[in-house]
Amino acid sequence: MSSQSSPISLTNNDLEISSNNNKPIIKQLPVPTNEIEKPVIQNIVATVELDCTINLQDVVRRVRNAEYNPKRFGALIIRITNPKTTALVFHSGKLVVTGGKTVDDSRLAGRKYARILQRLGYNVKFNHFKIQNVVASCDMKFAISLKELIQLAPKITKYEPEIFPGVVYRLADPKMVLLIFASGKIVFTGGKEIEQINKAFSEIYKILLQVANNDN
Repeated sequence: MSSQSSPISLTNNDLEISSNNNKPIIKQLPVPTNEIEKPVIQNIVATVELDCTINLQDVVRRVRNAEYNPKRFGALIIRITNPKTTALVFHSGKLVVTGGKTVDDSRLAGRKYARILQRLGYNVKFNHFKIQNVVASCDMKFAISLKELIQLAPKITKYEPEIFPGVVYRLADPKMVLLIFASGKIVFTGGKEIEQINKAFSEIYKILLQVANNDN
C-alpha cells in the first residue's frame, strides 16, 4: 500500500459560520494539505488451514527460530525474516501469520511456513487463506479536541483518559474500531480489506475537521 500523500479538496462544509454583532465571522478549519498522508499498514493478521495435525514438540526440536512453551501459550511460534513475520502454529493445523505489511507478503509468508512443516514430513495443505485484521495508522497533522469528539458522537465513542489516552471510536461503515489521539494520530483496527481502511479514513477525516483543536 502506498504511503504517498493524497490531497483532499476543501468544501463549504469545512467552514464554520457564526455571528458577532450581526457581522458574519467565518472560522476556517484546518485546510487539508499534501502533508496529510493516507493510512499506512502496520500489521496484517491472516489465517491458513493446513488440514493436518502438527506435533508441536517435534517441530520445536527440529526448527530453528521456533519457540514452544505450552504452559504459557498453546501454539508454536516460528519467525522468518523475509518477509519479516511471525507465525503461530496450532496442533489442530491452524496457522496464524502476523507482521505482514501487504496481503501478498502475508500470503507468501504463510506458504513459507507451510513449506517448513512440509519438509519435516507433515502432509500440510494451504487452504482458506483469509485476512482477519488489518491495522494501519496515520497522522492528521492537526490537534483534535477529544472532549468535543465524544460530545459529537457519544453513542459510538468511549473515552477514559485515566485508563487510555485516546478515544475509542466505533465506526459503523465500514465496521472498524479507531483509536484517536489528541495529537492527531489515528490507529485503524478491525479492517478486513485495504479498501476498508481507505474508506474509514475518508469518513473520519470529515468528522475530525469539526473538532480540530486550533488552540494547539
